[in-house]
Amino acid sequence: MNSTAELRITERQEFAGGHAFGSAGPYERLVGRVDFAVNPRARENTSVVDLDKAPTDSRGRVRFVADFMILKPIDMSRSNQRLFFDYGNRGHKRALQFFNDARASNDPRTIEDAGNSFLMRRGYVVAWLAWEGDLLPGNGRMVIDLPVATENGRPITGLVRVEYIQDQPGTTTLPLSGKVAARSYPTVSLDTSRASLTRRRYPYDERIPIPPDQWCFARTEGGRGGETGESERAIIPSSTHIHLPVGFEPGWIYELVYTAQDPLVHGLGHVAVRDFVSFLRHADSGNPVHGVQRAYGWGRSQTGRCLRDFVYRGFNADAEGRRVFDGIMPHVAGAGRKWLNHRFAGPIVSGGQQYEDHFNPADSFPFSYAFSTDHLTGRRDAILKRPETDPLVIHTQTATEYWNRRGSLVHTDTEGNDLPQPDSVRIYVWASSQHFGDPHAVAARLPACQAYSNTVATSALFRAVLDAMDRWATDGTPPPRSRIPTRADGTLVTVEEWRQQFPPIPGVATPMGPNELPLMDFGEEAPGILTKEPPDLPPGKTYVVLVPAVDHDGNDVAGVRAPMVAAALGTYTGWNLRARGFGNGALYRFEGSYLPFPEAAAERAITGDPRAAILERYPDQAAYQRAIAQAARELMTDGLMLEEDVERVVAAAASWGRPRHVVALR
Repeated sequence: MNSTAELRITERQEFAGGHAFGSAGPYERLVGRVDFAVNPRARENTSVVDLDKAPTDSRGRVRFVADFMILKPIDMSRSNQRLFFDYGNRGHKRALQFFNDARASNDPRTIEDAGNSFLMRRGYVVAWLAWEGDLLPGNGRMVIDLPVATENGRPITGLVRVEYIQDQPGTTTLPLSGKVAARSYPTVSLDTSRASLTRRRYPYDERIPIPPDQWCFARTEGGRGGETGESERAIIPSSTHIHLPVGFEPGWIYELVYTAQDPLVHGLGHVAVRDFVSFLRHADSGNPVHGVQRAYGWGRSQTGRCLRDFVYRGFNADAEGRRVFDGIMPHVAGAGRKWLNHRFAGPIVSGGQQYEDHFNPADSFPFSYAFSTDHLTGRRDAILKRPETDPLVIHTQTATEYWNRRGSLVHTDTEGNDLPQPDSVRIYVWASSQHFGDPHAVAARLPACQAYSNTVATSALFRAVLDAMDRWATDGTPPPRSRIPTRADGTLVTVEEWRQQFPPIPGVATPMGPNELPLMDFGEEAPGILTKEPPDLPPGKTYVVLVPAVDHDGNDVAGVRAPMVAAALGTYTGWNLRARGFGNGALYRFEGSYLPFPEAAAERAITGDPRAAILERYPDQAAYQRAIAQAARELMTDGLMLEEDVERVVAAAASWGRPRHVVALR
């Protein structure tokens, strides 16, 4: 066989203490590792970069191993015969947190880890598999052990570029990857004169060199010792760490370019997911979930991009040409596809944001599921281009993706014109919500931000979307039509148009614009290394990025309005600005803002706030709850919220929606 996947179960025990989840009954938890073996010359594997340079066994196959976990009904005849695959974000298990409103956990065992038990009550087999090769063990992360590529037995070297941005003072030492949880490509030399370390305030500012004698490739160790017993520190040469004795100044962008060695064959992450899911669907021997008939893949942010790339590169067809996922649900991926299948890839790095990792090539044409032409290069392409094996798609995103992740390009051409999507695609924008959307969020102000973090609750929408996907894949019942802002109806606008709409809220600064996407020139031998340092933005060499239009309160007009947005207590945006000292005025990571309404007319009058006060909208908290209930029922009627969630959102609105909202009303 060209590809094999063999499960080694190392732990098998009852989940949630044997609790019975409705008709699905008790669940069990399976933990272990998967042994993969693939033929590097097989047609379905040849697109994996450097696979031909990986070591092989006696049969000429490349081997690698990955962690897995499965939650399944003990009696598989009681399952719904559906596999829900969570593309764990950076090795973390997220599905139970977002679909079940459970606490975040990489080690789900108890009834508390089941949350509201939505996935279990539906009878799903829930599965996770490690796919990201740069992760290190720790905190329950799932890891995959990938081979190192070599050239005829000799190390492969190449340029690597890494950015470091710190929000707190005092950091002097970092892994070269910039992430404690990620492996670093080792430098070929400890001689800092052969590398370049610079810093700058904003992405397009001139880079200020840091002299080679002011930093080193080293790590620090500390402890109590010596004659006095006081704390001591040692600086130790290291090929995988950077040490800056004066410390990384908060808010500045530091950039290291160095020659690294030993690239991992990261594209095997796609192969692992393909072969694991195919095994669970079709294998008889050694398959603990035999009988699965449908498979749905879900990924958020990084893994949403990975899902889009997985399909684009043809991995949704297994070695036998069978469809792997019947449906995929990328969430908050923006217009990105994962920068995974490249030499010296850095999978853990976030998508290119306005300030952070701006030049990370996470977003590249094609951006949309539909065919379009890149007006800058003349190239024509689409993510969906293999009708025999392409999955159904429900793509969901928030306001943040329009501001910081070029989300409009998912459903426009590269010049900003509306782009009709295939019949097999639905796109839902969760209006005025933010990227992460923690089901347990509370109002908070991050140290580097100007405003409270956006607290719009959207987890109920996940559950409705999954039910819609299952009906679509099972009997062809189409989901509700896409809910997106468009140029045609005036709800997708330029930032200049948006600026005319957004209310002049006292003391609130607004973005200069969304995260632009220039056509950047990256070297073929070292993807991610710009051939021009720094790049410019010549007129006509950027893709058009648009943002949602807003109403008189500053809340998004189009899309799926969660009850908290339809019955608002403030303005909820997809952007939050960096505070002074941290890159003042630039968009901060993937954060949105919560800008509370004035509480009463007197406050509005004295502050000059143009937005109606809370008590002018809702005379008391009972009126607020009624408005929330009405909004929830309308979503249920439209097929975008489940009946069970109407009661939940109304209960959450008690006491003026605290703790998500900052209000003093009694």
